[in-house]
Amino acid sequence: MQRSFFDYLIIGLKGMAMGAADVIPGVSGGTIAFISGIYEELIATISGVNFSLFKTLKKDGFTAFWKALNGPFIIALFTGILVSVFTVMRLANYLLENHPILIWSFFFGLVLASIWYVGSQIPKWNFKVVIALLIGAIVAFYIVSLPPLAGGNGNFFVFFAGAIAICAMILPGISGAFILVLLGAYKTITEAAHDFNFQTLGFFAVGAVVGLLSFSKILKWLFAHYSSITLALLTGFIAGSLPKIWPWKHVLETEMYGDKEIVLKEASVLPWNFNGEPNTLFAFLLMIAGFVLIFVLERIAVQKPEQDYAAN
Repeated sequence: MQRSFFDYLIIGLKGMAMGAADVIPGVSGGTIAFISGIYEELIATISGVNFSLFKTLKKDGFTAFWKALNGPFIIALFTGILVSVFTVMRLANYLLENHPILIWSFFFGLVLASIWYVGSQIPKWNFKVVIALLIGAIVAFYIVSLPPLAGGNGNFFVFFAGAIAICAMILPGISGAFILVLLGAYKTITEAAHDFNFQTLGFFAVGAVVGLLSFSKILKWLFAHYSSITLALLTGFIAGSLPKIWPWKHVLETEMYGDKEIVLKEASVLPWNFNGEPNTLFAFLLMIAGFVLIFVLERIAVQKPEQDYAAN
């Protein structure tokens, strides 16, 4: 598929949105990838990374290798993610600390609309599809309701945390950052990044690579053989995650991870029962804005059907 510079710029912006979502415990970058129209291409590209690429490099040269790798797409997307981590992440953290109701309202509207969007991709509904939807919703709701584990800091634990968290990061509806909190690894990883502990970060990165390559192949196979059921399962994952990002909550338990406070336990309440200024009008306006944004993203999504990428 031939793409222009503007096309890759749009992919980079989608990467920035994914990066901003992934660093917020409760929002999934996978959801952003799906609603922006690049999810199956992302999965197909990642799952296509294997030793045969090196044979292509040796036999046919770098140009053929770069094309088989889908290199321009990877560079554009991950550049956007990195830019987001070092820029947009700061803004997102500021808004979470100072205007939590408003930013969660925006994400709630966005994720609510994404349920409709992902579900609308299912060509035919039947009993199996409905069951997959319910299973996805129940599993996601159960995950976001779990209390955090004690965690650890051993190399194997860090490797395992990296493999699990990266799977969540590309799975719509479940936040990789939140999974790190559940595993009790959030503090270990953030402290390693702050202290430039390359040993810990290295084991985490290796685990992430192994998890990403393995899980992407499973997802690609599922899309190829059980497309409707997989889409229903992902829709359920997104729906089940909604309680986690409901804007009005009573915080019951928190813990400090370095200079960052993470909520461990909370209860959802209605705006008029919120203990503080609910900002109801602006919150609902931002919900509507997030909801409408889905339709804007749908318009600028890549026009070529994603199924073409899954079949490659």
